[in-house]
Amino acid sequence: MPRISNNLSENDLYRKRHSVSHVLAQAVLEIFPSAQLGIGPAIKDGFYYDFLLPEPLNPEKLVTIEARMLEIIKEGHPFIYEQISYDKARELFSSQRFKTELIEELRERGETISVYRDGKFYDLCKGPHAKSLKEINPDGVKLLKVSGAYWKGDENREMLQRIYGTYFDTKEELEDWLKKREEAEKYDHRTLGKNLRLFTISEQVGPGLILWLPKGATLRKVVETLIHEILIENGYKFVYTPHIGKSNLWEISGHLEHYRENMFSSMIVDNDEYFVKPMNCPFHIQIYNEMVKSFRDLPLRLAEFGSVYRFEKSGVLHGLTRVRGFTQDDGHIFCTDSQLEEEISSVVDISLSVLKKFKFTDFSVYISTKPDKFAGDEKLWKHAEEVLEKVLDRFNINYYVDEGGGAFYGPKIDIKIEDSLGREWQLTTIQLDFNLPVKFKLEYTASDGSKKTPIMIHRAIFGSLERFIGVLIEHYRGNLPFWLAPEQIRLISVSEKHNSYLNLVKENLAEFRYSVDETNERLSYKVRKAEEEKIPYVIIVGAKEEQSRTVSVRSKKDGDLGNVALDDVKQFFDEKLRCWE
Repeated sequence: MPRISNNLSENDLYRKRHSVSHVLAQAVLEIFPSAQLGIGPAIKDGFYYDFLLPEPLNPEKLVTIEARMLEIIKEGHPFIYEQISYDKARELFSSQRFKTELIEELRERGETISVYRDGKFYDLCKGPHAKSLKEINPDGVKLLKVSGAYWKGDENREMLQRIYGTYFDTKEELEDWLKKREEAEKYDHRTLGKNLRLFTISEQVGPGLILWLPKGATLRKVVETLIHEILIENGYKFVYTPHIGKSNLWEISGHLEHYRENMFSSMIVDNDEYFVKPMNCPFHIQIYNEMVKSFRDLPLRLAEFGSVYRFEKSGVLHGLTRVRGFTQDDGHIFCTDSQLEEEISSVVDISLSVLKKFKFTDFSVYISTKPDKFAGDEKLWKHAEEVLEKVLDRFNINYYVDEGGGAFYGPKIDIKIEDSLGREWQLTTIQLDFNLPVKFKLEYTASDGSKKTPIMIHRAIFGSLERFIGVLIEHYRGNLPFWLAPEQIRLISVSEKHNSYLNLVKENLAEFRYSVDETNERLSYKVRKAEEEKIPYVIIVGAKEEQSRTVSVRSKKDGDLGNVALDDVKQFFDEKLRCWE
């Protein structure tokens, strides 16, 4: 299949959104002449711009800013690109301290300093932009909200006000997107997770640390069991590793040098320094050393539901999808060069089948290739990239290529899915690593008796159980299918007189996840409560059902399904499981 360009600068809508972000900065500067400008990139579905302002913004002020933006757009000025000297840049932005800081950084790196001008407004920028504001349809512009953002993401720096907006070429496209956005907020997994009693976050425990409630824990167990069985069938060996490791481990892996700011504080135990693990891979490497001696031991496929901890700034935490403690469906494959293609194919095959299982049909696939600075042999890189492309071609998958976007230690495949509201999330990662096996001096004896270094593949199908379940909740809008629902059936008895018959029903449902509503509420209230809790099926038993040895079945999706014979109840729900509905 042909590659798809992943260069955003080739995207016409991206250029227009970037241009509108400049218009936003121009409008804000006219309304607040003392405003300090941060940065204003185009992003997926829109743009933002950061400002240090003399007063906090409110919705009314956003309306004023947007109105001025539309006036500027109607002026139709062209966007003019200029490369300028350091002295000229300092002069142009002498009153803008953040721009001046960026100019100094460009000078230190020896990079070209460039600006874009529309009318009398200049902004420090590499582009790209629309040719002129005449390409921008004022009816497609909308400012959305204001949030806080530290300058350069550093919590020790100034807190700026970030204005988010979006742009579409037509009013109809904008309105359609706004409707979807409203739906997204309505079915946010944080709201659904609270209403359905799936998980909670306690300030006493700490932000970004998830407490799984019983129903959420059941859902997580169903997801874990599914991938556990699939991986066992595909030759993986499950392992468990500690939550902490000595500093020497993280020094060899390079985490202390390159990832220290994302690791939690260390602790001293028996005069040795320990760190809470941000990754599982160094532990799996130690297991490799215990298990592999010869090429006959390869490939070695290790898997673990490994909990890791990473310091994320409080401003980016977001429910289940951005947390400080999470559990990866982590896996590492150690193989020879000749085994690489088969191992990558297997992971891609597993990933696609799992996504299909959960009804994720819209996804994008990306290959990230060798950056300018890289570890390992260049020929090995080229071979590995060819293998990744060959595998995706075999599966007849269109894919984007992020040229130079790979990590320094190896190329990778990412699978990003779109949920039912069209939002994209990164889940599956298949990352090759030519660096850690060398750093940890991993070896195996080849068939000719020589010592060789294995190739290491980091892979996660879900990415993390937290993020995957957060996406899953939103994808189904809380209406989890029967096979996946933490509570599949709610049993309701019309009165206590039928409890003995209800016990017979329970015996037939022993293999399913059910609960019994034993409250003294009205029947209609109990049924409505079960539907609000998004339980797929309700079974009602009363005098008629007991007399006819049946149960009354109600589906949340399809309503009243009539009566099912008691002896057929198990088969009825077995068929629901087989349907994967």
